Amino acid sequence: MLEAAEADLTGFAALPREHWQKVWSNNPIERLNREIKRRADVVQIFPDRDSVTRLIGAVLHEQHEEWQYGERRYLSDVSMRKLLHTLHETAEPARPDLYLTA
Repeated sequence: MLEAAEADLTGFAALPREHWQKVWSNNPIERLNREIKRRADVVQIFPDRDSVTRLIGAVLHEQHEEWQYGERRYLSDVSMRKLLHTLHETAEPARPDLYLTA
């Protein structure tokens, strides 16, 4: 089973090393879930489903803005540029014969 899944298990290896720790870890998701639980515990009783959805949506929106615009990004600009470079290196070269018309 492991041999059959080798490509999936080692898929991260093509990424820059700076990304490996982020791919291996699910700490950001656990941290986000703890923050949602903490805020829900403060409220304790919600009047309806919509209010729960608004609270969770607000937490997710805050997290998105922090990652999007904050000083501390989930993946740095430098490592993202390395990823872009890696993707361009490993991409299959374009085949001009596919675009020729008869």
